[in-house]
Amino acid sequence: MIKTQYSDDVDALLIQFSEKAIDVAEERGPYILHYAADGDLVLLEVLNGRDFVMETVASIFAGKEHAAGTGG
Repeated sequence: MIKTQYSDDVDALLIQFSEKAIDVAEERGPYILHYAADGDLVLLEVLNGRDFVMETVASIFAGKEHAAGTGG
């Protein structure tokens, strides 16, 4: 079960991996990782979510254009 949600008010992309209760969270650069008591990753927050999605989509299309431009 993976659920995604975008929170416009804080510009964060939320990716939920589990329904477990969150026990602890740690910030690593533009990411906040939320863990259950057993250490399983429950939720990933991507800060500046709009930029992350736009850059990801742009890189996907850039890769396809590059591959098409090289005959492959």
